[in-house]
Amino acid sequence: MIPPLQSDDVLLADIERTCAEPDGFRLWWLGQSGFLVQHRGRHLLLDPYLSDSLTRKYARTDKPHVRMTERVIAPERLDFVDVATSSHNHTDHLDAETLGPLLDVNPGLELVIPEANRAFVAKRLESDPEWPRGLTAGASVSIAGFTFHGVPAAHNDLETDAEGRHLYMGYVVRFGPYTIYHSGDTLTYPGLEDQLQKFDIDVALLPINGNLPERRVAGNLNGEEAARLAKAIGAKTVIPCHYEMFAFNTAPPALFVTACAAVGQSQRVLQAGEKFIAE
Repeated sequence: MIPPLQSDDVLLADIERTCAEPDGFRLWWLGQSGFLVQHRGRHLLLDPYLSDSLTRKYARTDKPHVRMTERVIAPERLDFVDVATSSHNHTDHLDAETLGPLLDVNPGLELVIPEANRAFVAKRLESDPEWPRGLTAGASVSIAGFTFHGVPAAHNDLETDAEGRHLYMGYVVRFGPYTIYHSGDTLTYPGLEDQLQKFDIDVALLPINGNLPERRVAGNLNGEEAARLAKAIGAKTVIPCHYEMFAFNTAPPALFVTACAAVGQSQRVLQAGEKFIAE
């Protein structure tokens, strides 16, 4: 398997080293669509998947989830997290084996979810249905110094519940003078660029694994589409994700890098466990 650049004690030491820094922010890619964001001693986990639950679940099926990258850290070691997100109900974005241990060591943990998914989230996590903080399109909520704005995601379609609330969401997150966009799993759709252009996005976190029906899973942006979207919304930097986790559902980042160069978009490809610093 692919070894992380940093993992376990080394990763924790790196996080601790910068925790007290008053300026800038740091983020670490934790694999798949998971990121840890650090700003002024506060920590946000975006869609963490830190278990082998899917590999075990599909081990004896015709769609095995063979892991490509070693886990960067056990969730129970992250005992300093203020808030986490789930962009939708797929297990690599809403994993009970990740979020349960996180909640055990972070009793005050807040969880941001699409409001439409509240009942599903409570059942999977065996939690109080009132605990998560639900968002709908265009709504916002502020937690621990982070303000989350809900942006619909198309995975593959803009699916809603009976009340018109989106089942798949991305989040624009503002903290201090910074803004990041975590798209969740999505394709482009009419109006997405317009929604995002009004934000001055410093870093866009976008999937690049693509949309191939033969995989028999919902699809995402590919590398070229991610580069074009980042450019269109004016993101200062784009970081790819949702690749090199499962062998059947990945893509090399080379296409993304080439596409960013072609449109003049600044990008940064991280290894699992690697840190990005914004001044």
